[in-house]
Amino acid sequence: MSSSTSSSTLPSGLAVLSTFPDVLFIPEIIFGGLVWILVASSKVPEPMLQGWVMFVSVFCFVMSISLLCLYICGAHGGGGCWVTLDVLCHGTAALFYLSAAVLEAYKTYDLRLSSPGQEYRENIAAVVFAFVATLLYVIHQVFSLLRWKSS
Repeated sequence: MSSSTSSSTLPSGLAVLSTFPDVLFIPEIIFGGLVWILVASSKVPEPMLQGWVMFVSVFCFVMSISLLCLYICGAHGGGGCWVTLDVLCHGTAALFYLSAAVLEAYKTYDLRLSSPGQEYRENIAAVVFAFVATLLYVIHQVFSLLRWKSS
């Protein structure tokens, strides 16, 4: 795998799947999808909280798939503004996922006494996967910033 600091441009074609940090698109999509599925299948006492977590997981899932497809198709054409877009998208996703993970963890902590069982375990899994997704987006953001700085 090549380092993002050695190349200041975005890869295109299947090189996206072998270039760091762009290879992180795959686990971001997987863990984001898991959060989406687990939150959709669980019952949260506050619909506003569940709505925010669902919005974040669906938004980031669609954004990641869209960017991945655009990069594979080479739609960026090597333009520098796409590097900036990559930084902005992953920074936004990292902040959104951090807020969603913290809120989901807080409500799951409250849920532990009132509803132990399958529902509680689903919420715990959603919290863990949301924090993993947050970590992936933060790592992608840091290396995208390094690529942006060198471009």
